[in-house]
Order: sequence, then structure tokens, then C-alpha cells
Amino acid sequence: MAWLCHNGMSVPYQAVGRVTQKARTYEALIAAARRLLANGETPSVEDAAGAAVVSRTTAYRYFPTQEALLIAAHPEIGPGYHVLGNDPPKDVGARFAIVFEEMARQIEDNEIPLRSMLRLSLETQRSGEPLVLRQGRRRKWIGEALAPLAETMPAQELERLVLAIAASTGIEAFVWLSDVAGLSKREALDVMRFAAATLLASKL
Repeated sequence: MAWLCHNGMSVPYQAVGRVTQKARTYEALIAAARRLLANGETPSVEDAAGAAVVSRTTAYRYFPTQEALLIAAHPEIGPGYHVLGNDPPKDVGARFAIVFEEMARQIEDNEIPLRSMLRLSLETQRSGEPLVLRQGRRRKWIGEALAPLAETMPAQELERLVLAIAASTGIEAFVWLSDVAGLSKREALDVMRFAAATLLASKL
């Protein structure tokens, strides 16, 4: 996202001037990028500009790099979204089952953009840049599912369990199971569920 200096402060390009029109252009570029991702492409800023019928110069004002565009187009859930709802079950296994189903749905619904973000993250890691793959949501949800274990399990051990399950249930594991192991999407998700359930059962 491009930033401007306005009244001595840095603000997003679309937050100054003709805000409504800029908001429409911003959303059009993101929508175009998501359509291209859905078609199996990893769009550049110029690709998104062409698909959105926006000039390249204008597009670069909103997204100076491909990384900025793909991060904005990456599926996101509002911070107030809680998988377990307001009245979650007390049983840890039942709580995790709810969380896993949501994680599996996210992978099924957003496989292509998630793959694109994973590929971009690996490329930036090789170049020495910070990883761009969105982090935290999976870990947070699993932590919430396993929260009742905090009453009987040391905090460090619980955190290791959360990380182990997170490592076996994300797009990284899904890509290996489907692309390397040759499993179908459903089989890959079933193996991920099995791995997570086995890890959890070892501590219950």
C-alpha cells in the first residue's frame, strides 16, 4: 500500500482526496487480483490493473509492489471473528473439532490464494526478506480450542502442543500431502485431522 505525507502524518494514498472514488478503485484492484488468483495465476500489479481496467500508474499508487497487492488480496477474517462462538463446548476434543472444520473450510475455499502467498513467502525468505505469509490466525484458533488444558498442563508444554498442531494443519502441510504424497484434497485434509487428533490425544 502506498503512503502519502498529509498534514505531517503518513496516511494511505486512498485516504486523501477523492476518497470514495479511490476506495472503489482500491476494491476493484483487489477484486481483480482475487479473480486472477482463482484462475490459478499469481498476478502482478500490472496484471491486476489490466483486469480492473485501471491504468498501471494508478495501480502502483495503491500497490507499489506485487507483495503489497497479494497481501491485500489474501483472504482475511475480521479480528472479532471467533470460531468457537459465544458458548463453546467445554470438552477439548469437541472444541478442536469445530476449529479444525473451519481451518479445513478456509483451505478448501481459498486454496489458490493461500498457495500463492506460501510461494511468495518462500521466495522472499530466499531473498532474505521477512516472510509475508499471514501468521497468527491458525495458532490463535488452536490456542482457544485447547485453552481448558491450561488448568492441568504447564504453559510451555501447552504452547508446544499448539505449535505442533498448527504445523500439521496449515496450507504448508496440505501442499505437501497433495503435491508430494499425491493425496486427493479430501484425503489430505483427513490426514491433517488424524495428525492433529493424534497429537492432541497424546496429551489428554
